[in-house]
Amino acid sequence: MSGAATADLAQAAAGLGRASADLAQAAPAAPPAGLRATARIHAAADGRGGTALPLLAGEGPLALRRIRSSAGDWAGVMLVGAMSAPLGGDHLTVEATAGPGAHLALASAAATLALPGRSGEPARYDVHLTLEDRASVRWLPEPLVSVRGSDLRVRTRVRMAPTARLVLREEQVLGRTGEAPGLLRSRLTVDLGGRPLLDQELACGPGAPGGWDGPAGLAGHRALGQLLVVEPAFAASPPAAAVLGEFAVVTPLAGPAVLVTALAPDALRVRELLDAACRTYGR
Repeated sequence: MSGAATADLAQAAAGLGRASADLAQAAPAAPPAGLRATARIHAAADGRGGTALPLLAGEGPLALRRIRSSAGDWAGVMLVGAMSAPLGGDHLTVEATAGPGAHLALASAAATLALPGRSGEPARYDVHLTLEDRASVRWLPEPLVSVRGSDLRVRTRVRMAPTARLVLREEQVLGRTGEAPGLLRSRLTVDLGGRPLLDQELACGPGAPGGWDGPAGLAGHRALGQLLVVEPAFAASPPAAAVLGEFAVVTPLAGPAVLVTALAPDALRVRELLDAACRTYGR
């Protein structure tokens, strides 16, 4: 082969290489596995002694409905599951802000089931709550059920002004009736006036650190829950530490807040314990 022909082939090969590189750069990135959905809520004082909802927007499985609140100055919102979620690989987010002087009550219509997905990736469920000056939020969702084979990571973040009030309930059930649980990892962080008030993490189910189901952990129980009440009035009159039955405890926090933690054989008993605590501390 002549030198000229060899040079032509080399140039053609180089051109093909550049074309391949350009195609690789132009090719879109693979879409993330699973569903992405965000629900956004903003509550604002309406100037007439009530609370308006200038922003109420849901996506995918996170449908939002206005509901009537038992208190006239509160705005009520119900989170309604429009499809099965979260599955493995899904990422759901709830973002709620209560502006100065606003009062927002948030609830969910039914329990949330964490289900396994085809991708093998964990599902994520994030809740972000922001409470501005003199705002109040009640976040009282139904239980989260960790289904066998699922892998869910829950992260709840709360940022509060020092004059804000919060009642927050979390309930987890490990498996459906007669079923082993999936892997559940949950973290709750609360900042009050820019300072950490609470940072708590839980891991249970297959793959969790050893001892999660032992005597120093869940001790064989399959339902657990906690109620956090942040109340400025507690600064002057803090609740005392107490034991509520055999597997529930009241813990005053280093701030105007109290944390009630409960274990039980089933979700019904956990709810009974936390409802009683809410009547005492979260009125």
